[in-house]
Amino acid sequence: MTSSVSTARSVDLRTEPVEQVLDHVEQSLRTHLDRDTVVCKRRTVGARTDRDTWVRIERRALNRIGVQGWNGAECAALLKGVAQPGWLGCLVWRDIDEAVTLWRADETALLPGRPVGTAVLGQDPKLPDEWWQALNNSLDALAAQETGRIATPDTVTITQGFVSESIRSVFPDDFDTTVERWVPAHADLNWANVTAPAFCLFDWEDWGNAPMGLDSASLWASSLAVPALADRVRRERRSDFESRDGKLMTLFVCSKILGPYAHPGDPRLKPARRVAEETVGELQSG
Repeated sequence: MTSSVSTARSVDLRTEPVEQVLDHVEQSLRTHLDRDTVVCKRRTVGARTDRDTWVRIERRALNRIGVQGWNGAECAALLKGVAQPGWLGCLVWRDIDEAVTLWRADETALLPGRPVGTAVLGQDPKLPDEWWQALNNSLDALAAQETGRIATPDTVTITQGFVSESIRSVFPDDFDTTVERWVPAHADLNWANVTAPAFCLFDWEDWGNAPMGLDSASLWASSLAVPALADRVRRERRSDFESRDGKLMTLFVCSKILGPYAHPGDPRLKPARRVAEETVGELQSG
């Protein structure tokens, strides 16, 4: 017998009606959401409140919650030295019409700036040196901490098996894919989840232990359509990319770009393939 948890339908909140969800959040949190500020993404909706805070609402299937629960935002609030919006509280409820679905609304302080861009940038945001220093400070502080959480990039729990399978599916060459060091990571680091001109890292639902270099590699992959920006990421996070685990994470993110769902018009294909070939050679010789 198939579990009902597995029957959750695929939903894109950019095309789904969300007014009832917004109404429910307003009533439960006793606030008003400014409809002019609503931002809809594939699985999240955000809006500003009348008390000058931000509410982020996420839809997730029960089978994507995992054993560590769904408390990334409040757990991240305890991190030291990481630039992030202050977490104020949350609301979690089960969908009445779709029992296999959970909703979560997190209320946080307003971001200190605007998101730099979309998940994949098409032009250089020309960020100042101070921004890059703040990024480095936060990523280094994050990696130095301890957590029992396991990262869930794209809502999938990252394991050694998952890393090896992802890499081997695109790069079947003869080299060891064993990760040596696991450290806390944001696990969804892209240009839609950081702000400028003041640096701030937000959307913490997937953070947890991951192979060292995952965040750096993810931001690099998000930058590949702008060569100068991708090069800057590699320079700033040089120690990650030069490590063995960082090389594996480079191949891990490249496998998503070059894999079976690759789009022929993706401007990241050529640079990802070039760097991947170089990285495979380095792993084979090292």
